[in-house]
Parts: sequence; structure tokens; C-alpha cells
Amino acid sequence: MVDGRVLGGSSRIASTREWLERNFGSTSILETEHLSFYYGRDRALCDVTLSIPLEGVTAIMGPSGCGKSTLLRVFNRMNELYPGTRIEGRVRFLGQDLLREDPVAVRRHIGMVFQRPNPFPKSIFDNVAYGPRVHGVRHRGELRRIVEVSLQGAALWDEVKDCLKRSAFSLSGGQQQRLCIARALAVRPAVLLMDEPCSALDPKATDRVEATIRELAGELTVVVVTHNLHQAARISDHVAVLLAGGELAEFGPTAAVFECPECARVADYLNGVFG
Repeated sequence: MVDGRVLGGSSRIASTREWLERNFGSTSILETEHLSFYYGRDRALCDVTLSIPLEGVTAIMGPSGCGKSTLLRVFNRMNELYPGTRIEGRVRFLGQDLLREDPVAVRRHIGMVFQRPNPFPKSIFDNVAYGPRVHGVRHRGELRRIVEVSLQGAALWDEVKDCLKRSAFSLSGGQQQRLCIARALAVRPAVLLMDEPCSALDPKATDRVEATIRELAGELTVVVVTHNLHQAARISDHVAVLLAGGELAEFGPTAAVFECPECARVADYLNGVFG
């Protein structure tokens, strides 16, 4: 799907930026053009044209039912698992037509963390090692290395390094969510999609996950769906605002959108007039 040299190495963001600029004159890793999405006859997204920057954290926010999660699932082809759906427009990943690629290959490069922690009924180690094993990694030493690096990336290693054989269900909710982040990181995605990853967590666990998101942004592209305005302001570099009917009302640097939105409806949403 994508040249592995683009996505590999310790300076992945820098090398990918250079590759994008050289080949496409762009620094956007995900792009949509006139994207509309339907569940049966119900339109969830309406003519969305959006470019997700390679660097930093992009937050997608808006009131309930505006299509935030639908847009996120479009990016790794999860919506196709639902019967009766239909998509119009174009979606590109690293300049390639995302909708024409093998969905399994797409999900190898674009990982997903869901709203509620969903660890597998396996050990902590086997949860993180699951993806690499599916992709052919069998050497125990290499699996141990991947598990350690992934748990470190999710800021969980120090808490579980001495109990990797324990069930993932023995962890707290916040630890389970960070385990799910580690599981997604284990296959070295270029993009990590996160669908309201803190909505089921207490404030302390939320702080840990938010700190992890900011740390991960130095290594890969992070796209987070949230309806928590304060969280979007805290963790994101860019923000996209979807409003009723699945319309993209505004996109830009987080500070600019929050301090001086161009769209009056976005200003009303940010000021709590509706939401």
C-alpha cells in the first residue's frame, strides 16, 4: 500500500514530511474531498473536504450526532462493516486512494482506539503481541522487544513490566485504555485514531491518557474525536468542527478556532448556545 521506507525509522515524521512535499507538494497525511457518508438513506456526513496535517494532534469535535465518529471510522474503513452504508467523494492517505486499498492493509497503517477500553481476554503481553503475530512476527525476543517499546509508548511499561502474564482484565480502566493504545502502537501505524478515548475514565486516568497523546504526537499523527471542548483545547494543535447534518463548519489551528472562529455557528457552539 505505502512504501515502508516512508513509515519506518526513528525520524518517521521528518522523513514522511519530506516524502509528501516531494511527491505531492503537501504535508497532509489524510485528505477528504466532497466526502458524504450514508447509513441507508440517512446522511451522516455532508460534502466534507478536509486535510489532516501530518504533524501534531488534530481534534474533531462537535455536538452529539454530527458525524464525528463516522468520519473517524471512514479513515480506517470500519464503517464498511455495517450493512447498508454508502460513501461518496474521495479519501486519500499519503496521496493514495484509501477507498481502493485492502482494508486490512489500511488498518495496518491507521490504528484505532475506541471509546471504551476493549482489551482481549488474554494476558497483558499477548494483547500487545497480538498484532505483530498476525503480521508474521514469531521470534520471542522480537515480540518481547515490541511489547516493551509499545507499552513504553503508551506510558504503561513501568506499571506492568513485572506482571505481563496477568490478565488484561486485572488492570484499571485507565490502564486498560493505555493497554489498547499500546496494542495499536505494536504494529507501528502512521496514524492513530482515537474515538473519545477518555469518556469512560476518571480525571486521574484522563490526565495520563492526555499526556500519552501529547507524547505520541512526536512519533505519529494523532486524530482524536471529542465533544469535550476543554480537552480539545488542551491536547490538540488543529481542530475540525462538525455541526448538525455532518457539515464541516470550520478547520484550523486550535488557538485560532477557539479565540476567533470565522463561522458564527461555531462561535455559538463554543459559547454553549447549543451542543
